[in-house]
Amino acid sequence: MYAVIETGGKQYRVEVGTELEVELLDAEPGKTITLDRVLLVVDGDQASIGQPVVEAAEVSAEIVRQIRGPKLISFKYRPKARSRVKKGHRQELTVLRINDILLAGKSAAGDAKKAEDDSKTERMRLEEAAAQLAANDAELAAKLAVTAEPAAKAVPKKTAKETPAKATPAKASTAKTAAAPARAAAAPAKAATPAAKKPSKAETAPAGDAKADAPAKKPTRATKKDE
Repeated sequence: MYAVIETGGKQYRVEVGTELEVELLDAEPGKTITLDRVLLVVDGDQASIGQPVVEAAEVSAEIVRQIRGPKLISFKYRPKARSRVKKGHRQELTVLRINDILLAGKSAAGDAKKAEDDSKTERMRLEEAAAQLAANDAELAAKLAVTAEPAAKAVPKKTAKETPAKATPAKASTAKTAAAPARAAAAPAKAATPAAKKPSKAETAPAGDAKADAPAKKPTRATKKDE
C-alpha cells in the first residue's frame, strides 16, 4: 500500500518506512503528526482517488529532525545601471518518517507486520524441519556404527601357522651341497669316452688327386706393364 500526500505545496509518494524531506513543520523531533491531505491511496489492485482528498484516509508520520537545505545563490544584474545584487538562501526542512497509512480502518503497518510474522513463522518452520532431519541422520549413523562393530569382530584374523613358510637361504644351500656329489660322479664317465675327431679334408680326398695335395695359389693381379 502506498499513498500520495500534499504538504508545503508539494506532493510526495510515500510508503510505510519512507523518509523524506518536506517544508518546515512546526513540531519538535520525536513527535508524531498526522497528515490529512491524502490525494491518492493504492492498495493492491484497488485505488482510491481524492476529489481533492480521499475521505477517511490519513498518514501517520514521525518527526526525525529539523535541517537546512543546500545553499542557493540568487544574483541579480542590471546592465547600464551598475546594479548587482547577490543573495544566498538555505531552506528550512523537516525530515519525516512514515509510520502508517490508514484507509477506512485498514492499516498498512498492520498488514506489513502480519506478512513479516508469516515469513518468520515459515522460516522457523523450515529451520525446525532441517534440525529434525539432521537429528534423524545422526541417529541412523549411530545405529550403523553399532551394527558394524560385531561384524568387524567376527572376521578371523590370520595366524602365523596359516601363513605359508618360505624357503630360507640355509635350506637352499643344503640342497646345492647334496647335488654336488652327483655331478662329480657323472664327470669321470664323460672323460672316459674319447671325443670323436672330425676327419680333415686331406684324409677324405682320394690319393691320386693332385689338386688336393697342392697348395692353393693366390690370384695374380694384372698391371699396366704386363699389358
